[in-house]
Amino acid sequence: MRSEMIRCLEELAESDPNLMLVTGDLGFGVLTRFSERFPRQYLNAGVAEQNMTGLAVGMALEGKTVFTYSIGNFPTLRCLEQIRNDACYHSANVKIVCIGGGFTYGSLGISHHATEDLAILRALPDITVIAPGDPVETAAATRAVYETPGTCYLRLGRGGEPRVHLGPIDFRVGKAIRLFEGEDVAILSTGGILKVACSAREKLEVSGMKVGLFSMHTVKPIDRDLVMELACTVRLIVTLEEHTVIGGLGGAVAEIIAQMPGPKANLEVIGLRDCFTSVVGDQEYLRSVYGLTVEDVCSRVGARLVLP
Repeated sequence: MRSEMIRCLEELAESDPNLMLVTGDLGFGVLTRFSERFPRQYLNAGVAEQNMTGLAVGMALEGKTVFTYSIGNFPTLRCLEQIRNDACYHSANVKIVCIGGGFTYGSLGISHHATEDLAILRALPDITVIAPGDPVETAAATRAVYETPGTCYLRLGRGGEPRVHLGPIDFRVGKAIRLFEGEDVAILSTGGILKVACSAREKLEVSGMKVGLFSMHTVKPIDRDLVMELACTVRLIVTLEEHTVIGGLGGAVAEIIAQMPGPKANLEVIGLRDCFTSVVGDQEYLRSVYGLTVEDVCSRVGARLVLP
């Protein structure tokens, strides 16, 4: 995902001298080529994320499109006040890039586990929140946030995420990507856990369920029309995210369903329970510890949905 984002930024920078990339003293292995090709469009703000965000807003208000770059919670929670008061409040053209959403940097501990970011940033006014599911979506999402006016948050993995989409995709901000339709269950996934959702769907189909799969890459503005459609056509909606169950994709979907009149689908929210991730390990290990594997998803769906 990270490599795809940088590749797209290089292509955009070639034709737009007003595109700027500002790093918080990280990412040298992947940013070196960009910095060498576009030295006047690249800045290292140092380990000073609040200053990095303020600097980005100042440049944005002077006509630049500015991408800020750091890992985990550093470009978001560490400088939340600057994102809120400086970027969002002024509708500044600042694009916040987080490398390492969820448990990507799992072995570095809780300080690097980005598991509350979607909920916190989604709560801010005037911000677009996007978490693509694979490298194909990442390329499209990078271009989309570049073209979207105002402040955007782009949440990515670190690298090595498997490609799920084998062909071209229809990527539109605020509209989910329909991978499969199903009349029993609809799985809505956001972020780099899309491959788990895809594998769980295949396993559930073998058991006899008709399972739809949708990549909900945009958490804000969320695809309300799709959620309302599914709530009226399937028996169970499942949200899957490498993020706390409070306030992220599951919370956003629950808000829509709760305000709908009449009978509607049941909802199963799969994510990190309300706790700190005190366990340390790689991403796959932490997914197994906190119930985010293919087997966990299938077990949760099976417990909620009994075929007639």
